[in-house]
Amino acid sequence: MATIWATEWVWLLLALPVAFVLGWLASRIDWAQGRLRDKQHTQVFSRGLNHLLNEEQDQAIDAFVQAVTHDPEASDLHFALGNLFRQRGDYDRAVRVHEHMLARADLPERERVRAQHALAQDFWKAGLLDRAQTAYEALLGTHLAMPAHVALLAVFERGRDWQGAFECAQRLELAAKAEPKLDPVSQGVLSKLHERMAHYLCEMATRGSPADAAQLLQRAVDLAPALARPRVDLARWQSANGELQLALTSYQSIATQCPQALGLVAIEFAELALAERVQHPQCAEFARATLAHAQQTQPSIDLVQALVLFAPDAEAARAAYMAHLQHKPSLIAATHWLALERLEHEQFHADLQRSLDAAVKPLQRYRCKACDFVSHTHFWCCPGCQSWDSMPTKRVEEQ
Repeated sequence: MATIWATEWVWLLLALPVAFVLGWLASRIDWAQGRLRDKQHTQVFSRGLNHLLNEEQDQAIDAFVQAVTHDPEASDLHFALGNLFRQRGDYDRAVRVHEHMLARADLPERERVRAQHALAQDFWKAGLLDRAQTAYEALLGTHLAMPAHVALLAVFERGRDWQGAFECAQRLELAAKAEPKLDPVSQGVLSKLHERMAHYLCEMATRGSPADAAQLLQRAVDLAPALARPRVDLARWQSANGELQLALTSYQSIATQCPQALGLVAIEFAELALAERVQHPQCAEFARATLAHAQQTQPSIDLVQALVLFAPDAEAARAAYMAHLQHKPSLIAATHWLALERLEHEQFHADLQRSLDAAVKPLQRYRCKACDFVSHTHFWCCPGCQSWDSMPTKRVEEQ
């Protein structure tokens, strides 16, 4: 019996080194295979990056797809691939990549939030506003809450949900107070947040009842006193609803609080004052003096045209245009002056006037500073780039 036990111990002692050697060999093989996979992964990733730098998006996508196939757990590769699909406009595939990442149970929380943000961007770029809103709302309460609030603001604006945009702006303002450090985009939005909220109130006023409209516009004036639009919209609303004296007061407040925008309503202001001249003679003179003072400080062709309405005759009107030309060259003013002037060869006047009228049409437009969109109508939100207050209140010739 003792001999049998001794023999088993001998075999056990011999087996231990053999097991150790086999384990070491297996680990070396795994290590070698891992190094080979890493090398292949690095080569594929480098090839994809090289294609990306050369702006060869299709080849870069093929390389990253191959890399993801070799290493399905690589999060950075999935993000790179999804972003490439989005940039190329292949939103369905971008959504599938990011949804696949969110379906992984082993994905770290920070990476999961990042994938959720990427998915929201996919929906936004694809124009799926409802799904983008849901995806961004899922980010509230995470470390990407501020960018999500800013993106939600754009979603509501694009969908013209002005009540939702106003409430989102309120939440953004509250969230910013608890944020220790803001990114540059959020800082830019917050610096003009009250102005944007005032625009939202003005937009809501165009859809509400007359009583609600007046309250919303006054609320917008109180929220952003230096912003021109609430005062302009309020003056126009009062004029359209028969509150003429209040409208005149609102027009005068534009001249004092935001004089750069007076040109937008100068003719309306002058016509209303002249209409009220019978019952309130002082209104017309006060309006004329207000416009004349604005013309001295910030000359504008719109102000001149409004002042011409107060001119007693054609000679006084020509003098108003000439006074403007002496201080500021203007083809528009010269064209209007010529329309009132008598030429020596009167038979040529009509043809000359028609040519000048065609030449000044492009100069009478408004142009967005952000995207160069041009329009004969002034917009508070540019139709081209969706920027607020990017369209100056002066025309192209005067910019």
